[in-house]
Amino acid sequence: MSSYYEKFLATGEVKCIDDEIPFEIPQGWEWERWGNIALSIQYGYNAPAIERGDIKMIRISDIHDNVVQWKDVPFCNIEAHDIDTYLLKENDILFARTGGTVGKSFLVQFVPEPAIYAGYLIRTRYSQELCPQYLKSFMESQLYWEQLKSGTIATAQPNCNGKTLGRMLLPIPPKAEQTRLVQKLASLTPMFQRYAKAQQDLNNLNENIDDKLRKSLLQEAIQGKLVPQCSDEGTAQELLEQIKLEKQKLIKEGKLKKSALSDSVIFKGDDNKYFEKIGKTVTEVTDEIPFEIPVTWQWVRIKDIFQINPKNIAEDNCISAFIPMEKICATYWSEFSYDEVQWKAIKTGYTHFADGDVAFAKITPCFQNRKSAIFCNLPNGIGAGTTELKVLRQFGETINRWYLLFFLESSYFIDEAIFKGTANQQRIISGYLENKLFPLPPLQEQARIEKQIKAIASIMRG
Repeated sequence: MSSYYEKFLATGEVKCIDDEIPFEIPQGWEWERWGNIALSIQYGYNAPAIERGDIKMIRISDIHDNVVQWKDVPFCNIEAHDIDTYLLKENDILFARTGGTVGKSFLVQFVPEPAIYAGYLIRTRYSQELCPQYLKSFMESQLYWEQLKSGTIATAQPNCNGKTLGRMLLPIPPKAEQTRLVQKLASLTPMFQRYAKAQQDLNNLNENIDDKLRKSLLQEAIQGKLVPQCSDEGTAQELLEQIKLEKQKLIKEGKLKKSALSDSVIFKGDDNKYFEKIGKTVTEVTDEIPFEIPVTWQWVRIKDIFQINPKNIAEDNCISAFIPMEKICATYWSEFSYDEVQWKAIKTGYTHFADGDVAFAKITPCFQNRKSAIFCNLPNGIGAGTTELKVLRQFGETINRWYLLFFLESSYFIDEAIFKGTANQQRIISGYLENKLFPLPPLQEQARIEKQIKAIASIMRG
C-alpha cells in the first residue's frame, strides 16, 4: 500500500499520516480534512432565548429526526450588524459541540424565515462543488463518530470544538459520484430502517426472553403441564388427609387453634361446575377457578394448608438472623443474606420466620420483582425481618418448598394481585394470600416439578 502524506502550506512541512488513514479508497477519490474543504467553521451566537425578539435562534433541542420544529424555535435579540455572521442559509450544516447530543448534525435544507443558531452549535459552509447530502451522510458514519470520540473532551459535560471537526479526515469522491452515492443511500434507507427495527425487536426479545420463559415455565408447572402424570404417586386428596393429621397433632400440643380444622373442600360436580363446601354450606365457585388441573390434583385455599406469619419462641440472648428487605434478592430463585443479632433485639416489631419457611414481599414493586425466599441455615434456625413480608409455614413435610416458591412467583399469583395504598407504596390487600386458590399436586409430583424447572433453568443459564 502506498503511503499517505500531508503537506502543511504555512510551513512547507510534509508528514506521513498512514496511521490516520482507516481504509483504502477508489482511484479518483481523495482523503481530505474537513477544515480544508470548509469555507468557514463558525461558532453560534450566545444569547438568551425569548418569546419575542429580533430574529429566531435555532437550538439543538429544536431539531428532531433531522427536521426543525420551526413553531417551537424561540427568538433572541442581536445587533443588526451581527446578523449576517450567524445567518443560516440552505445547505449549511450545524454541529452540536457540547452536552449529551455532542456530534449530532443537521443539514439546513429549508429556511422559511430569517434565523441564526445558538452558541452550543457550530455552522460549517463549504464549496458548491461538494454535495451537501454526501457530507451529511459522512457525519452519520462510523468513521465520523470514531474521530469525534477520539477528539471529544471527556468531562461531566462532553464537548468538542471546531478544531476537532476541522481535523477530521473524510473520503471525497468526484462530485458526480457523490450524487450517485447519495441517491443509492436514499433508495436503501427504507431497507436499513426495516433491518434496524428488526434488530431492535430482536434485542428487546433477547433482553426479555429469560423472564418470559420463566413466567411461562412456572405457569405450565402449576397447571400440571410440565411433567408427566403418574397414577402411582397417589393423589392430592391423600396429602390433604396428611395435613389434617398434622393439624390435629399441633392442636393437641396446644400450638394451633381448633378453628384451623374448619377447612373448605373444593370439588367438581357432575355438571362440571366447581363447588366449595365449608361445614354444611355449599357454594358454587366456578368463576374463581382459573384453569383446569390434573385429576390427581386438588384446589385448596392457601389458609387451609399453611400457617401464615407464624411466631417464634426463643431465649432473648439466642443468636438469630435479621433480614431487612434489601437482603432479599429480586430473582426467581431463593437468594438472601442476613445479619446475626440477639433475638431480644428483633422479637417485637418484625416478621418472624424459621428454617423451612417460604416468604415473599407484599409491597410494590418488590412483590412484582419477585422478592421471595426459602429460609434455611439461619442461626439457631430462626430469624425476623421486614414487616413487608408474608411468611408461609407448612404443616409437617407436606408441601415441597420449591413448588410453593414457584407458585408465589407465577404469573397467576403475581398478576392477579389486588393492592391497596398510595401510588408509591401499595400492598396486597388483606385476604388475597389467605383466600388464593392453590393448585396442589401429589408430593412426589411436586418434587419432579422442582427438578424439571431447575434442569431447564440450568440450560437457560448456559
